Amino acid sequence: MSERAAPFYCPYCGDEDLRPSEQGHGAWECAACNRAFQLKFLGLLARGVQRTETGGDRI
Repeated sequence: MSERAAPFYCPYCGDEDLRPSEQGHGAWECAACNRAFQLKFLGLLARGVQRTETGGDRI
């Protein structure tokens, strides 16, 4: 698997001053609002990609 994905902004205040937390994999700290949060990939949806009548992919 590749390197972990980094969030672009804090989900609480929107600031971009984020640092990885020592709490574990996927944990981040926001220096602007002093909050910690964790991101977790849950998996792929069972329905997958569906085709539309125009031939394009619908997500």
